[in-house]
Amino acid sequence: MFHKILIANRGEIAVRIIRACRNMGIRSVAVYSKEDKDSLHVQLADQRICIGEGPARNNYLNMQQIVTAALNIGADAIHPGFGFLSENSDFVRLCEEHGIAFIGPSADVIDSMGNKSHARKTMMEAGVPVVPGTKDPVYDVETGEKLADEIGYPVMIRSAYALGGLGSGICPDETKFIELAESAFTFSPQILVEESLKGWKEIEFEVIRDANDHCFTVASMENFDPLGIHTGESIVVAPTCSLTQDQVTMLQDLSKQCIRHLGIVGECNIQYAFNADTNDYRVIEVNARLSRSSALASKATGYPLAFVAAKIALGYTLDEIGEMGTPNSAYVAPSLDYLICKIPRWDLTKFVGVSRRIGSSMKSVGEIMSIGRSFEEIIQKGLRMIGQGMHGFVGNDHTRFDNLDDELANPTDLRIFAIAQALEEGYDIQRIYDLTKIDPWFIGKLKNIVDYKIKLQSYNSLEELPAEVLKGAKVLGFSDFQIARFVLKPTSGNMEKENLAVRAYRKKLGILPAVKRINTVASEHPELTNYLYMTYGADGYDVNYYKNEKSVVVLGSGAYRIGSSVEFDWCSVNAIQTARKLGYKSIMINYNPETVSTDYDMCDRLYFDELSFERVLDVIDLEQPRGVIVSVGGQIPNNLAMKLYRQSVPILGTSPISIDRAENRNKFSAMLDQLGIDQPAWQELTSLDDVKTFVAKVGYPVLVRPSYVLSGAAMNVCYDEEELTRFLQMASEVSKEYPVVVSQFMQETKEIEFDAVAQNGEVVEYAISEHIEYAGVHSGDATLVFPAQQIYFSTARQIKKISRRIAQELNISGPFNIQFLARKNEVKVIECNLRASRSFPFVSKVLKRNFIETATRIMLDAPYTRPDKSAFDIDRIGVKASQFSFARLQNADPVLGVDMSSTGEVGCLGDDFNEALLNSLIATGYKIPKQSILLSSGATKSKVDLLDASHMLSKNGYHIYATAGTATFLNSHGIPTTPVFWPDERPHAENNVMKMIAEHKFDLIVNIPKNHSKRELTNGYRIRRGAIDHNIPLMTNARLAKAFIEAFCQMKQEDIQIKSWQEYK
Repeated sequence: MFHKILIANRGEIAVRIIRACRNMGIRSVAVYSKEDKDSLHVQLADQRICIGEGPARNNYLNMQQIVTAALNIGADAIHPGFGFLSENSDFVRLCEEHGIAFIGPSADVIDSMGNKSHARKTMMEAGVPVVPGTKDPVYDVETGEKLADEIGYPVMIRSAYALGGLGSGICPDETKFIELAESAFTFSPQILVEESLKGWKEIEFEVIRDANDHCFTVASMENFDPLGIHTGESIVVAPTCSLTQDQVTMLQDLSKQCIRHLGIVGECNIQYAFNADTNDYRVIEVNARLSRSSALASKATGYPLAFVAAKIALGYTLDEIGEMGTPNSAYVAPSLDYLICKIPRWDLTKFVGVSRRIGSSMKSVGEIMSIGRSFEEIIQKGLRMIGQGMHGFVGNDHTRFDNLDDELANPTDLRIFAIAQALEEGYDIQRIYDLTKIDPWFIGKLKNIVDYKIKLQSYNSLEELPAEVLKGAKVLGFSDFQIARFVLKPTSGNMEKENLAVRAYRKKLGILPAVKRINTVASEHPELTNYLYMTYGADGYDVNYYKNEKSVVVLGSGAYRIGSSVEFDWCSVNAIQTARKLGYKSIMINYNPETVSTDYDMCDRLYFDELSFERVLDVIDLEQPRGVIVSVGGQIPNNLAMKLYRQSVPILGTSPISIDRAENRNKFSAMLDQLGIDQPAWQELTSLDDVKTFVAKVGYPVLVRPSYVLSGAAMNVCYDEEELTRFLQMASEVSKEYPVVVSQFMQETKEIEFDAVAQNGEVVEYAISEHIEYAGVHSGDATLVFPAQQIYFSTARQIKKISRRIAQELNISGPFNIQFLARKNEVKVIECNLRASRSFPFVSKVLKRNFIETATRIMLDAPYTRPDKSAFDIDRIGVKASQFSFARLQNADPVLGVDMSSTGEVGCLGDDFNEALLNSLIATGYKIPKQSILLSSGATKSKVDLLDASHMLSKNGYHIYATAGTATFLNSHGIPTTPVFWPDERPHAENNVMKMIAEHKFDLIVNIPKNHSKRELTNGYRIRRGAIDHNIPLMTNARLAKAFIEAFCQMKQEDIQIKSWQEYK
């Protein structure tokens, strides 16, 4: 048995392992990078050690650093968690060299699994069929081409050691093969070329095995979509639905055979291609680690795979985990009396030019999990949960397809709704199966929903609707909203009245959801673990209900999406923990399987269910809490505030009336006018002619923005009349109930964020941060600096003064955020959000004050410590940089605008601005250039902006290449520059920019889009896209490029200090 274990990971996995260690009386050591210091895993561990102050990701991947840390602190074992180190045989051997135990698979197992060609050979030795293709890895495109010809097209390319199918895809012909193989080799040194089994079923198992060879499958999962679509892109159901029991048993036995042959002890994930007609199967791959499906499988079954795998790795056997003979024992596979469904969330509409087709590389940004008793119920619940304006499988009148057959045969993110339209238009099950290769079992269940919709439409009032028909609709997952739409057939309005009428009628008939509890394996106190879901497919309550004045409901943030991600999970978790600390019974409603807030031991009761108006009221009717917190989960709870308030639900913190005054653009602007606070000129959309008159007054560009949206959805800058008409149409679709506003778009203006917490209108603590980029880049994409470095003292004073007046006027109690524009010394307010903002975790960690804890204490009328003035005067600097995923989004133009496109972020500290900026940009994957840089600097203004930076590059010995106009400009200013041809000029010339990009001649590309003319856009787009496809760092903003160049010219990478978070005073 070990005495002290160092956990070389972070986040949710690390938290699980630390809890497992605590259970067994083993001391845990958390490693952290300075930006992680405040993370939950660091707070929970018995000891902590800093492994670097640079970007967290780089530090967690530094093998020598981690082994040294383990030796220094006296750890006798290292647990790698999930990710790069858990699959790195060199790391295992390094641990062995230093006499430290590695908790996980042996180096040989890792070599045979992570290396996809090794895995194939091992499977073949075990007599297990694998996908036909190359036995050995391919290291160059030419060899791959020959093999593809031998196998016959279509073929599948798969990169080794890549997550999320990066660099993988199906190639119908040689041209596509060459294009994809070249791209794959920029991400991975080797690829496999295989026969494509597109159209077969994909089945996945999570398997667990201990040292005594006790082995079973924990979860069987089936992809709704056929093979050819990445598991992360597919709808997934568990347990398997369309297979016979004999087929499932056969695959389970095979899984056990594989894991035994490979000698894996712990948890592994195995994926099959399966042909249900012939019972023919192939093993696609085995991951000897926790996989993307592990969190889903754990939450789907109540069997915590990471926790159990950690205990097995520590030497425990399955009979020693949980209490034998009870449902709480880890010795037997959980038995499920319910179904779950995972649906991915895409945000492809936010990207210009992106292909909406989905395939073998992941593009989805988040996922949801719905729980119920029938496939119809979980698919309808799940489609509502994604949060893209859908009401379920049917009733989405705004989604229609012109070319249905094409939409069915070539999957996009909306294919499920194409199936709904096809069924409504009379396509039979066989025809849909022929086009989609989706199992007829699923299509038959979807047809039940469409048939029931037709049945509901035959009634014209609630009084006519029999109780058994209403109950039947609820069992099939119909929401009150859908029933209102089909029975009452309203023609306009937001349907709140009709929705409530159905609810009242349903309650009068006693048709209420049952509350069911999921057994949790190996939890410390199984009788206290309340992991709940609601369903109409069963009766009764599995928990007791009584009115409790000391209970509080926190509404979570739903699916991760662009603009609402782990930041709001951090806020929700901190709110729950603060409420628990204060002695409140904490109740969480959320449905995202990837989050800490949906861990069943995080709160007293977890409702893994919809965050819809209907479901939140169902929970409140039963729980009768003191109040509901809507301000920590981002936009979804915020949008419910007014509706809940109208039903007399007590909302904690700021009044929903104030929330509405801030969120409704019209009311907010009127309030600013009344307070005499400046704002950009604006007008509400009444008619197109009015808008044109307004534009004639303020001039282009103008900004179109809807109300009540997050991450700039449908927000656009319009440079001419054609764009204006098109974008107004889009915005009015996104924000049907609320006004669309057109405002003057101010260029060359700084954007400043004010994050704060107030009590009864008085600001208690605040943080002022600035964007490096000028206004026009969405705040979620911009590079944020805190404390603000380059604003006038008088500007900061004005900002504090205005914010205090707004807080007082709206009588804010709790978190809020205001965005300002500042030019010279003029300050204007853009918007105010009366909820925690995306930057709350970042400023809390830099300032070392937990804003959410203070806000929760204020909302619960509990005492809190007020900061003194000096708390805001800090010497350290934090920079938050955004992480983009353009490499996965084929054809998307990687240029930033007012609509958000980043999928993650990092935050880093430094003693000065350059250090903090370099830290954070390196963390998101930028590399400091070695010698050659391409500048294509757009309009004259950005050429001038980059002049000083270009001088610096030249002085520091960099070789500058530039497109025609930029080269002429720089040479005329005495900066030696080599001109290159535009993509559409002399395509075969040696110095054509596309040829040079393909040959990796540049270490950094700076491309500033100049204007919106067709040639400029196409040429610039090809350069930007080329940079992404060839994995070359790219910058498209002049101010950020200037800051980055100045930073790396003034500071070398080796001069960046390694300092722990505590060392920053």
